[in-house]
Amino acid sequence: MYKTVAPILHALLLMILIGTFGSTVYIVRHEPSVPSLLPVPTAMQTAAPVPTAVPPTPQTLTTITDARDAANGGWSLLQRGLERRVIEIYNDQNQHIESLYLWRLDQKYFRMDVAYDETPKSLEAWQREMNANLVVNGGYYSIRNEKYFPDGLTIRDGKASGRSFTGFGGMLAINGSRAELRWLVEKPYNAYESLHAALQSFPMLVKPGRQLGFGPERENHVSARRTVLAQDKDGRILFIVAPKGYFTLHQLSAYLTDSDLNLDIAVNLDGGGSPGILVANPPELISPTRPLPFVILVYPR
Repeated sequence: MYKTVAPILHALLLMILIGTFGSTVYIVRHEPSVPSLLPVPTAMQTAAPVPTAVPPTPQTLTTITDARDAANGGWSLLQRGLERRVIEIYNDQNQHIESLYLWRLDQKYFRMDVAYDETPKSLEAWQREMNANLVVNGGYYSIRNEKYFPDGLTIRDGKASGRSFTGFGGMLAINGSRAELRWLVEKPYNAYESLHAALQSFPMLVKPGRQLGFGPERENHVSARRTVLAQDKDGRILFIVAPKGYFTLHQLSAYLTDSDLNLDIAVNLDGGGSPGILVANPPELISPTRPLPFVILVYPR
């Protein structure tokens, strides 16, 4: 009996062992693998950006003006028709995050011009060559064959070059006696108008009538150094430089629209490494980090 049953038991044990090993092999071979990390499509990234740290909205900012200049709304008179102001900006945790440097000029005492060269130069070199009282970085530009070309339309000494923006952006238009800042959607460039100088840039930060120019739906959470060209409701021209790189375009648009600067219109100039201004009298310099192919010039009348 034992001799008969033993082979049967051995066979059953062997079958169990084979079945168990087979199940183990199946599990190992079919265990879900770790999924590979595929890149997220660009469209998805741009549609729903996830910034590591979103800066406070402009409504949380606190501005402080030097008490010595408070009687004049924060403005110091540098010379007849030229004023300067510095606004220190703090967040809701009382941390200093940006300084806005502003120059405001009365066109009764100053005139403006535009200069361009295919080979970029420092602000100091531009000032020595053009002998201007103020030199400010211009708008965006492109590089082709190691030569620099302004984006959009540029007019120098009455001669136009480049193609005008249509449907967006702003334009500094200078005739013989006065400069005007335009929103090109509302007042496009006319090839038959007589202009001594002009340059174009984008985007609009304040649209005519003190309207928000760059809304929250366009926010991309990109902060950078900024230069702004603006005109207030009294026709004065303002140059605004934010050199620390705190503001996004939407934040700066909202801040300027709600500010006490009485702005009627403002356009963003080239940012990043380009923002800078040189004032010859009294001397002051905020240096860009790269040379500039074209600039805005200011002269006493």
